[in-house]
Amino acid sequence: MFKSIAVRIAQGTQYIPDPRAANPVGLCALPVISGDACATECRACLDACPTNAIALEPVTIDLGRCVLCGDCAPACPSRKISFNANYRVAATDRAALLVSAVRSVPDAIQVSAELHRRFGRSLKLRSVSAGGCNGCELEINALSNVNFDLGRYGIDIVASPRHADALVLSGPITRNMVDALQQCWDAMPAPKFIIAVGACAISGSPFEGSTALDRSLLERIAPTLYVPGCPPHPLSFVCGILDLLGIASAA
Repeated sequence: MFKSIAVRIAQGTQYIPDPRAANPVGLCALPVISGDACATECRACLDACPTNAIALEPVTIDLGRCVLCGDCAPACPSRKISFNANYRVAATDRAALLVSAVRSVPDAIQVSAELHRRFGRSLKLRSVSAGGCNGCELEINALSNVNFDLGRYGIDIVASPRHADALVLSGPITRNMVDALQQCWDAMPAPKFIIAVGACAISGSPFEGSTALDRSLLERIAPTLYVPGCPPHPLSFVCGILDLLGIASAA
């Protein structure tokens, strides 16, 4: 008993009362693009990016492709790019994931009145890894732990698609997962929607264009919520789904 008390004192309080007000020190979650001019004909950041997430004139970073490697920041001679700990990066529109000096953060998520009415008190999620590396999957698993405690909002991850309201998709969708993913989606009762978690799920990055992928499902059914990152922080997921459903934080 005394050992348990000592561990508790040493670790402090792990529970996060308000996910929207958390302060994850040291987190690299959002690229920041300054308004300073680039050096003439410079493309150092473009050449350093391994996933083609950067465009020039003006400098724009696609969070749906960015894997947050940070290689672009030291490569830029003008120090135009940096990163901060802002984890409120989820979006309901794919185009909203493009950030620049003018649009410094993704557009604010608009509350869905219909989803709030149907799922505001109870939402069941079915998580499917469609060829992922397990990075995003580990963070999705963390949603249920004592730190983030997604269940306090009536949101739970379930074992069967027949019990699910939303498909939490991670991974770039490899060809050998296409049928399983489609069967999972078909087994879910309507109404239902997709949450794309991580750069792989959103764009296929860094495997975008590979013949090993088949992303036809997302060509037919657009995700309702995009949670960028590689992997995304659990707070990005929690805040994104709470904003979408219009759920207030609960201590």
